[in-house]
This record gives sequence, structure tokens and C-alpha cells, in this order.
Amino acid sequence: MDLKFLQNLIVPAQTKIVMLIMDGLGGLPLERGGKTELETAHTPNLDGLAEWSALGLTVPVGPGITPGSGPGHLGIFGYDPIQYEIGRGALEALGVDLDLGPDDVAARGNFCSVDAEGLLTDRRAGRIPTGESKELAKLLRTIKIDAAEFFIEIIKEHRFAFVMRAPGLGDALTETDPWKTGAPTLPVRALDPDSEKAARLANQFIEQARELLADVQPANMIMLRGFARYPAIPTYPELFGLRAAAIAVNGMYRGVAKLVGMDPLQVDGDTVADEFTTLEENWNDFDFFYLHVKKTDTAGSDGDFLQKVRVIEKVDGLIPRLMALEPDVVIVSGDHSTPALLKSHSWHPVPTLLYSKYVRADNIAEFGERACVRGSLGLLPAKDVMPIALANAQRITRFGA
Repeated sequence: MDLKFLQNLIVPAQTKIVMLIMDGLGGLPLERGGKTELETAHTPNLDGLAEWSALGLTVPVGPGITPGSGPGHLGIFGYDPIQYEIGRGALEALGVDLDLGPDDVAARGNFCSVDAEGLLTDRRAGRIPTGESKELAKLLRTIKIDAAEFFIEIIKEHRFAFVMRAPGLGDALTETDPWKTGAPTLPVRALDPDSEKAARLANQFIEQARELLADVQPANMIMLRGFARYPAIPTYPELFGLRAAAIAVNGMYRGVAKLVGMDPLQVDGDTVADEFTTLEENWNDFDFFYLHVKKTDTAGSDGDFLQKVRVIEKVDGLIPRLMALEPDVVIVSGDHSTPALLKSHSWHPVPTLLYSKYVRADNIAEFGERACVRGSLGLLPAKDVMPIALANAQRITRFGA
């Protein structure tokens, strides 16, 4: 649906929408004929909610396309992720509250380990503690290059946000991560003439970082990827008239939420229960809440089927706290699938549930991939979920006479 068309139909209402995103929710059975992680999990609360909901499977980007987290979130947020393509670097920078201006290019950084020949031995430097990486960030902030400024902010463990600021920077840049050990880190290359200055500055920064970190173990090198400028994108307040809040622990997800005009709320703690507490404490202040659960995706990426099951069950145990708030609309879905079988994001459609008192309930008392195949939402683009949610929240007026 065209967002400008939808924007013209939006009307105010005193209703509340909650979008619960279990990152990488979709899965696969470990054996042919078996159950997925979601189907294996004991989820009496989600199953009970499913009975009074419309079910379906959402396609984040397009058939057969495996999305990154940014496109996956934009899709479920209601945007065409192909039209509004956003680099990982911009999301990471926004997620740690680095302000991006028109002269900035951002990237996601990793501390990593290399041997005496410069060959990569650990892409994550042993996931060094965040306290250690903060000390290393102080070293990187001492790097000076004429006619440019650099900003470094730690995300967590080995990960950091990187921003370079100078006039005339393009973001068509290659990444330095070879995605395998035993290979050297790569130089940044410009993919168009407008990005040659940015490539030169990034490579100069990396070379100085190499010298500064040479005697540090295990984090004796850095890698940069996901170079991006700040994209122009219409926001939730502009498009939908929503006071929207984001509840997420990890920086990138706070970043994508901030990009679309949501207010990232402070979570005291890092558990899913802590996130639900934040939801309860801020319930009266917003119309829309996005609540993100990361550990489903982490378990899937680690190939840990049973851990992903346990995370889903933990979320299920918190559903009564959500429903006690009496939300008008509840969406339960994921930004993409991360089957433990594949240990990575995948192209598989994502189980999705939409609850409100106005839905034609499917009366399917189960929330899982095969149950969702039978649901009335069918197989639909993820970007179509928000218009349906807004309609059920009484926030879309009639079209035409």
C-alpha cells in the first residue's frame, strides 16, 4: 500500500497497539516431518491468544529473499524495505545516540584478532567484555586525520559504531570483513567516484587503528562494514499520527526504531522481563509500542534449537502481563526467520498473529508455522501488517464516498 495514500486516511483514536517482535522467530524442523522451534515450544498463552486472532505468514522483503535485520524491521513496521534501503552503520549509530548529519557516513565496527601476518583469527576478538572495548575506544578516539572528524561509541562487547564526518563523503563503500578466518582484512574500496574520499579516509583510520592496537590482545585490529548515510524516511508521527515507543536492549534495533520516529525507552536491565516492565511503566504515555526480543535470533544463529525453544517459552510466560494492560491490537511476529538448522537468517516466511476485538478470529488455538499457513491473513507482505493493525485500532477512515 502506498504510504501517502494511507496517510490521507489516518484519523485519531484513543487506542493502543503493541508489536511484539521475536527476532528471527521463524524456524525449521531439524528432521523431515518434525516440528519447528516455535511448534516445539510449550506456549499456552500464545496459543490461547492465537485462537482469538487472525494468523498468517509474512514475507519481509520478497519471495526467496533473505533479509538483514534492518530490512526485516522496516517491512514489519509498514515500509517497503526495497524503497527505503538503510545501511547497518546508520542504524547502529542511531542506536547508541550518535547524531548523524548531512556530512556523515556511519559504519558498524568490530574489534577482531589477527596474527603476525595480518590474517584473521577471530572475527569478534573473543567477544571481549564491554568494559575492555570501552578502553580501546578511547584509543581510537585519539586518531587524527586532516579535514575529517571521527566518532566512536561502543555498542556491546566487540561491537562499536563508527562515524566519519567531512564534506563530500559518499557511502558506496565495500566492507573490510572477509567473513572467514585465515584471510586478511580487506581494504575499503569506493564503488563510485563520489565515495573515493570516504574510502581514503576510512583506510587511513584503519591503518592508524592497526598501529594503535598492535600490542593489544586479543583485540589487535578492527573491521568496518555497513557504510551508510542518514536516509530520508517518513516517520510514524507524520504517517500514522502515532506516539510510538521502542523497547529494545540492543542498539541496532533502537536505531531502526528511532529512524522511523519512535522514542527509544530506557530499559533497566537486559532481560525480556525487564522489557515488559518498561512497557507497563510507560503504558499511559504512548499509542504504539514496539517490543523487541533478541535472544530468539541469537539462539538460531548459534544453531541452538533447544535454546531458541526456551526463549520462546520465556516470552510466552510474559504474555499475561501484556494482556493485563488491555491493548486494543497486538501483533506477534518476527523480522525474519533464523532457523537453528541453518544457523543464519533465511528466506522463510514468518509466523504472524494479529489480535483485536474486531478481527475475524481463525479459531486456531495454536501459534506455529503450520497453524499460520491455515490462517485468514494468508501469505502477505510484512509491510501490509501495519495497515491492518491501524484499521483494527480504529485509526483508518473510510475511503471514498
